[in-house]
This record gives sequence, structure tokens and C-alpha cells, in this order.
Amino acid sequence: MKAKKLLSLALCGALAASMAVPAFADGQKVGVSMPTKDLQRWNQDGDNMQKELEAAGFEVDLQYASNDVQTQLSQIENMISQGADVLVITAIEGNSLGSVLDMAKEYEIPVIAYDRLIMDSDAVSYYATFDNYMVGTVQGTYIKDTLDLDNADGPFNLEVTAGDPGDNNARFFYQGAIDVLQPYIDEGKLVIPSGQIDFDAVATPAWATETAQNRAENILSSNYADGENVDVWLCSNDSTSLGVTKALEANYTGEYPIITGQDCDIENTKNMIAGKQSMSVFKDTRTLASQVVKMVGQILNGEEVDVNDTETYDNGTGIIPSYLCEPVFADANNYKELLIDSGYYTEDQLK
Repeated sequence: MKAKKLLSLALCGALAASMAVPAFADGQKVGVSMPTKDLQRWNQDGDNMQKELEAAGFEVDLQYASNDVQTQLSQIENMISQGADVLVITAIEGNSLGSVLDMAKEYEIPVIAYDRLIMDSDAVSYYATFDNYMVGTVQGTYIKDTLDLDNADGPFNLEVTAGDPGDNNARFFYQGAIDVLQPYIDEGKLVIPSGQIDFDAVATPAWATETAQNRAENILSSNYADGENVDVWLCSNDSTSLGVTKALEANYTGEYPIITGQDCDIENTKNMIAGKQSMSVFKDTRTLASQVVKMVGQILNGEEVDVNDTETYDNGTGIIPSYLCEPVFADANNYKELLIDSGYYTEDQLK
């Protein structure tokens, strides 16, 4: 059916050749759409994905969309027109790909949502990600344990910087952490001098470091007198953490707070080593890339696709079968084991 439809696009010959050979052979094409090259995370994901897929024998069309939705739509449309057999998509905005996904569905091209759930489309076949709610619980638990909130008297001053409201994952990160911390907020052991706690108030469009920095500077100047302490700053990822760190370096005279993050970006890992960031949730993108390559092969072979969650992720059209990898945290005590010994970074990269 798919090959007949693509015949009208004058692509049938190449497609038929690719479908005549088994999976993991030259000719089958996988379109990989990444949101931007501006964040280290997506460069690593794209590189890992391409290497793994090409090593498995697939032709790969990897595109970065410069955080522009229209660019991403155009790039995915081109992938479809050029005969992609499977699409792996990290959406810039989870609910902005409807038209191009309708096209993928028309041509019966399976879609794997990668790390960010694509919303409001029944064209999404599978979702591969880390356990995003667990990312937040790891951050919240780190704060709870480091402050010894079950035993300490407090109160401790808390501020929150969450992620992009257009990224469905951002709410999972936020909620996972808040669910851990909310009892201590209710008890008064954690107080929020800025009063900003609801997701919409603490969100950071595009996960932008400069936006996080500007907001943090405003919070510090408006709510913290000279020498008054911020005890903990919950940041959902490393780009927002970097913005908060820059604001603290420029406008803060109190004791340095606990700062959380996510992704173990190089600059943030250096900050952890230097004591400027307390922790970062480590999501080994090599593990996720390997799982997606496996899923692609299973799809093209008509095999049962490995998933481990069929209850959690509803994209508005129903539950999307998902595979969730488990995150862990890195800090100054264990980063060598997690990041260097595993080959994720070299020691020279962190100097």
C-alpha cells in the first residue's frame, strides 16, 4: 500500500528495492528529525542515532530544525517524499506536527516519537524516552536527602526553574520533583520567597539559558537582600541550570545553593566538579539510541516491538506504547564512574 502511494511521487523504484531486502540491509531509510544543534544534548542524540543506524545497515537522513517548527515540518515532509521507511522525531513543539504526521500516516510510515511525546496525532506508533517523571523524582529526592528534610528544622528557601512549556516532557520533570518536595512545602520546611511555583510561572521557553538567567536575576534582586540565602534552586535541565548559575555569579552574595540539572552537559559537568552545580540527571543517550535502532528493526521485520510501558503516555488520541530507559544522577562524587569510565566523556573534555 505504501509503495503504491509513493509511486505517485516517482519514488517507487527506490522504495521497492529497499522493501525487497530484509531489515538491517542497505537501502532501508530512516528519517531522524532533531530539534536543534544549539543544545549539546541533541547533537549527541543525533550523532549516536546516526552511528547506530548506519552500523545496522540503514540509510539515515538526519536533519536539525534550528528550533523552528516550520523548518521541522518541511524537513519531515522531505523525508517522507524521499522514501523514508520509518521516522524518528523529536518534536520542537509536541502538538505542532499534525499536517506532516497525517502525511506519514497516509503513506503508512511508522513514527517513533523520540524523547518528547508528540501530541494529538494518531500517527505516532511508539514512544522511546527516559522515564521523565523519574527524572524529576531523582532531582527532588536529591534535594530532600541533601537537605535532610525529614529531620532538619528548616525553613529552607527554594526557587524553581522549569522547562519549555511546548515540550511535553517539561511537565513530567517538574511534576516528578514537586511531588517529592510538596509535603515539605506544605509543612513550611521549604519556602518560596518569590512565590513562583506553578509550572506556568516557572517555565522557560525553548529551555533558553539567557531566559533562565534573566528570570533568576529578577528573582534575586526582588526577593533576596544582600547576604540572604537561596538554599536550593530546582532546575529541570542543564541549560536552565547554567542560566541560574550565571545569575548567581553576577547578583548573589549569600551561601551557594543546591542546584539541580539534567543531561550532564560538558559545561555543567565542569560546574559540578567546581562546586557550582550540585547534580545533573544522567541520561545515557547511547542506551536510548540503541533501543530505538532495535525498535526500527523490529518494526521493519514485522516483529513485536519491545515496550515496557503501555499505561502512562496518552498523547490525546490514546496511550502510545513506550519504552522507558532509567535515569540516574551524577555529582562530583560519581561523575568519573558514570561519565568517564563509561566512555561518555574523556578526561580532557572535562578539563
